[in-house]
Amino acid sequence: MDNKEKILKYLEQNAKYTSKNIADALSLDEKDVKKIIADCEADGTILGYNALINWDKTRRDRVVALIEVSVQPEKGEGFDQIAANICAFSEVESVYLMSGGFDLTVILSAKSMKDVARFVFDKLALIDGVKGTATHFVLNKYKDKGIVFDSSEEDPREMLEI
Repeated sequence: MDNKEKILKYLEQNAKYTSKNIADALSLDEKDVKKIIADCEADGTILGYNALINWDKTRRDRVVALIEVSVQPEKGEGFDQIAANICAFSEVESVYLMSGGFDLTVILSAKSMKDVARFVFDKLALIDGVKGTATHFVLNKYKDKGIVFDSSEEDPREMLEI
């Protein structure tokens, strides 16, 4: 693994690491680390910096849905134009081209299951080339982007004896 990859790995683990933190950890010159980071930002290797939020610890009520989408690829465009059309919706967080039983995975966040259903019915299903969808709702998040979420809260449900 070269220095660029090592630096990127540190930033991926925690975007709050400073160039000095990374330089010290990798025994590199801080100026070199700053240059590599600046080059990665300029060439699009680093696309942004995000915080991983446990929204369950806030007052924000949201549901997360994973939608499997089957499409008819467009001639000359393949899946790219359909994916771009889906990416244009503000509620869409991620779009992935998949192998297997469906073509695209769309991950979105909305206020309610009804809002997700409305998105699928009023927006997603109307895109040219979309042949079918299957929607799945995230019930609990245990690990995301390598971070394990705190699951130490007690389950308020009572155990039934059968």
